Amino acid sequence: MSTAPHRRLHARLIVALLRAVLGLLLRLVYRVRRVDTDRLPARGPALIVANHVTFIDWLFLAVLCRRPVRFVMHHRYYRLPVLGWICRLAGAIPIAGRHEDQRVLDAALDTIDAALAAGEAVVFFPEGSLTRDGEVASFRPGVDWILARRPVPVVPVALRGLWGSRFSRARERADRRWFRPTLEVVCGAAVPAPQASRDALFAHVTALRGAHR
Repeated sequence: MSTAPHRRLHARLIVALLRAVLGLLLRLVYRVRRVDTDRLPARGPALIVANHVTFIDWLFLAVLCRRPVRFVMHHRYYRLPVLGWICRLAGAIPIAGRHEDQRVLDAALDTIDAALAAGEAVVFFPEGSLTRDGEVASFRPGVDWILARRPVPVVPVALRGLWGSRFSRARERADRRWFRPTLEVVCGAAVPAPQASRDALFAHVTALRGAHR
């Protein structure tokens, strides 16, 4: 008898345990505030687009979303020894820029499409890299490519309170003192695919983020 179903079950249990442990650790470091996170559909395909502030934004969203999500991350992080194992276990999708490695990019788009076709939720950072000044950068065309292949609802999300953290590119660290800064995850209403151009989604995420970096 095939052991594949047992392996998948074990993987899901390990991921659930990791989410619980990481969620506890996250709440020890931050005061966590969810805003309208019930707007994320409880089931069915959804593309979640968010601003990119820190090296571990994927972790915040994986822990704080109310349903399991798959996240897209740069392939170099995916290949790191311990982090890579966790990411593979969680079904992370490695991606590269089109001028960096076209094969990795093509494989990522295929995997994202298959995940959405299977009714999963996928987290994507359309800026393509971490912010260098705390502001939301223009969205790259990857989100348009995804939706052209699989027109699914898109949930805009803003991460607030992370600029200046140890994991951001801010030169001045706002959280050097041992207090618990507030991390906010703010969800907007789902945007139907026909209205979800990268410029429209950029406007949604920027409005959700507001002045609070």
